[in-house]
Amino acid sequence: MKPKKINKKEVQEEINKIFSGNPCPKDIKKAKSLAMSKNIKLGNLRKKFCKKCYSLFDSKNSSIKIKKPFKIINCKNCGFTSRYKMYS
Repeated sequence: MKPKKINKKEVQEEINKIFSGNPCPKDIKKAKSLAMSKNIKLGNLRKKFCKKCYSLFDSKNSSIKIKKPFKIINCKNCGFTSRYKMYS
């Protein structure tokens, strides 16, 4: 049996539904793979999780430093450091 094909709009709704709750790393990985399959940009959603272990950033598992012109987020689960350029 062939899997059901879904369009780009349905994929975008699914991604928003995943991030509206408290997603686990498995759900975040699924959302990222769905976005990549339909060439959808995650935008600001990509800054909400670790790129290595897919854990959602919060005050318990991450530390944030502002060192101009970068925002540096350090994941306490895996030790990965994300750097995002801050625009003024």
